[in-house]
Amino acid sequence: MDANKKTFYRNQAQTIIKKLEMRKMEGYYADTMEEACEKVLELIGKEPKTVAYGGSMTIDNSSLKQMIKDRGHDLIIRENYKTDDEMKELKAKMINADTFMMSTNAITLDGELINIDGRGNRVSFLIYGPSQVIVIAGMNKAVKDVNAGIERTRNVASPANTVRLNCDTPCARIGRCGDCLEHTICCQTVITRSSMIPGRIKVILVGEDLGY
Repeated sequence: MDANKKTFYRNQAQTIIKKLEMRKMEGYYADTMEEACEKVLELIGKEPKTVAYGGSMTIDNSSLKQMIKDRGHDLIIRENYKTDDEMKELKAKMINADTFMMSTNAITLDGELINIDGRGNRVSFLIYGPSQVIVIAGMNKAVKDVNAGIERTRNVASPANTVRLNCDTPCARIGRCGDCLEHTICCQTVITRSSMIPGRIKVILVGEDLGY
């Protein structure tokens, strides 16, 4: 990425961070994902904590999970829970986690988070449960407003995710939203405009193009 785009991302992030503060969310900026990972570890703290995560290519394509385990934290590996009883146990652990990590489908210049989910497990823990939520988002996810965020999610993030998940949806086949119902992963739309608990939600904006 050239220096001009980096500067643009940095300046744009500062605008968003100021708005996040008004919405009782904490905002941070990192030039790279490596810097963002170090910030996550700082926010989790040095004492051993329980850490959970939602589905995120931003996180999966980094070394963050391994770094968390290496620091002695209890990382809940959700892929290890498969049966109905195990899934019930997983939900209980995740809702009581000290920290929940995720990305976001979009973030507006006014500091609002836009997320569209299938089962809703990711957005549910964003809304309620874990003591701290850390959102890591590449600046490619910044949008003008909520409508643009929903548009981005339906026509950029969701088509890419349906391909990844081998879903038989119109967006997987043609690359744009078909407003489908069968096999859809777009079941829950959540707009986070403020945090009821000041500082519970922390957003790390990264000056790179990350995830979907």
